[in-house]
This record gives sequence, C-alpha cells and structure tokens, in this order.
Amino acid sequence: MREKRQLEVLYQISRALVGKQDLEAILQQVVSMTAALIDSKTCSLMLLNAEKDKLVIKATQSLSVAYREKPPIEVGQSVSGKVLEKRQAIQVADVTKDPRYNYPKIAQQEGLKSLLSVPLMMADKAVGVLNCYTEEERVFSRDEIQLVQTVANQAAIMIEHVRLLNEEAESRLALETKKAIGEAKRLLMKKRGMTEEAAHRFIQKTSMERNKPLKEVADAILMAADLENK
Repeated sequence: MREKRQLEVLYQISRALVGKQDLEAILQQVVSMTAALIDSKTCSLMLLNAEKDKLVIKATQSLSVAYREKPPIEVGQSVSGKVLEKRQAIQVADVTKDPRYNYPKIAQQEGLKSLLSVPLMMADKAVGVLNCYTEEERVFSRDEIQLVQTVANQAAIMIEHVRLLNEEAESRLALETKKAIGEAKRLLMKKRGMTEEAAHRFIQKTSMERNKPLKEVADAILMAADLENK
C-alpha cells in the first residue's frame, strides 16, 4: 500500500510541476507533496542566491517565524551547504546534537529530529537543496532517499525552465521598451521640436513623477498622438 501511495504522490508531483509556471507555487507544491511522500513533519526547499554563495529558504511547510526566517546558509557550511557542495544526499540522525547543523535550538523548538537533505540536480549542476525532517529519530532507507532525490531533480528541471521563461520574458520586455521609447522620442522630436536628449529626459521624468514604467509612458505618448491624428 505504501509503494502505491508513493507512486500516486510522485505522479501528482510530476503533474503539478508540468502544469505550473509560477515558481513560488511550484516550490510550495514540492515541499507539501514531498512531506506526504515520506511521512515527513517538515520539508523545506532552499535555492542558491544570485551570487551563488548562499542557500536561502524559498518554501517550507513550517508556520514558525523562527524557522522561516533562518539566515541564509553559506555553501560548504552546515548540512545543507555540504549537500550542495558535495552534490550528494546527507542524512542526520539528530540535528539537535549534530555539530554540522547550524540551528539546533530552532530544531529543538520545532520538535525536529532526523534530517534527510538532498541536492536539486540538473545534469551536473546543483541549484539548491530539499530538506526533510522527522519528529522521531529515523534512518531513511535507500528507496526513500531515491524518491526524494527524484522529486528534487524534477523540481530542479522545472525551476530552470521557469527561470529561462522569465529571462526570455524580461529580454522581450526590454526590447519592446527600447522600441517604444525610440518611437516616442522621435515623435516628441518631431511634434515638440525637442532634442533627442530632451525627449529622453521628458519620458524618464514622466515615468518617475507618475510612478509608471518607461514603456507605459512611451506607449501613452504614442497612443495620444494616434488619437490626435484621427
């Protein structure tokens, strides 16, 4: 029965990851379903920061403010940092007593005992870690480790996919903004006799005063001109 339940949860995770493109929703889905997968009290998912030198909590089931606001962990330090650095799973029998664990007091307050930490791997690239805690001291089986690693790898692939989509969207917006500003500047130069520099300053100033994106201001200038010509 347990194997059937695990397969069902894995299937649900796969569907959830494929069906969503909101990164925050994906990560929350991962920690919730992983906890159900191996009967874990608390799961948390940490990702590398922009500088790639620290791990930051991005999703967790814990409602504790102390746990959610744990400081970032430097790569190579603590259990999670070592997992990322070595690119392999580590399990700890009792995090309240293990010297490698940085926050034993928080773990004690939360009633956390054993930890399984696995890297989020995409090919040979580690982008974060998935941590699973239990209330009772426990040795995670090879099958459980493989299950959690499978989920972590699926999550890593989807995280990279979403990031690429976001980067593509940002690049497209940047090009559209540049084009709109260029057309708006030419219009201002023609209609109001402004220099290119003055037209650019006008768009920037309007953007700041109205707290609107540059593209929105440029589009408004172009739309106003179109209405005047009709």
